[in-house]
Amino acid sequence: MLAAAASLCTTAMAAGQSASSDDLGIGKLLVSSKGLPDPNFAKSVILLIQYDQQGAVGLEINRHTEAPVSRVLQGVDTAKHASDPIYIGGPVEMETVLALVKSQKKPDDSTSVLSDVYLVPTKPALEKALAVGSSGGDLRVYLGYCGWGAGQLENEVRQGGWWIFAANAGVVFDPNPGSLWPRLIVRTEQQIAEAR
Repeated sequence: MLAAAASLCTTAMAAGQSASSDDLGIGKLLVSSKGLPDPNFAKSVILLIQYDQQGAVGLEINRHTEAPVSRVLQGVDTAKHASDPIYIGGPVEMETVLALVKSQKKPDDSTSVLSDVYLVPTKPALEKALAVGSSGGDLRVYLGYCGWGAGQLENEVRQGGWWIFAANAGVVFDPNPGSLWPRLIVRTEQQIAEAR
């Protein structure tokens, strides 16, 4: 039954699948192609949290560490009992801490990324989110982020480095993030096979 649910989740995302840079935007997923030459992004699934004329910023949502939030955020009082793992958001500014919250109501000092998913970009907002607590993994904390200058990501997409998928809260907070890339890349291979 769980396998069927995972399959349905991946199938629902595949409908928004694209290889066109015109489909880039906040709240879209970037799935690295098998041949992406940059080792920093091999087997990556990245949620775009900012996209404009200056460039793009994203969080890699499929790479968690073994370190709990409480160990990494020792200076944050509300993180003392947080046992969820820290995620590596990307190779840029690894000392930067960002968080994503899944909520039906917009948390204070957060920015909407997509329906029911909000970016928590500041320490006070993170402290509030941690104080509320996360139920069933509704809060994910990231160290670092992924960044592209103006036109850089579009060029990488045109060269075949990324697939673009529509995202939803269920995918961003997938309970098995380590298997997210293989599940999504299978959908791209199926599309290529069907096009032949």
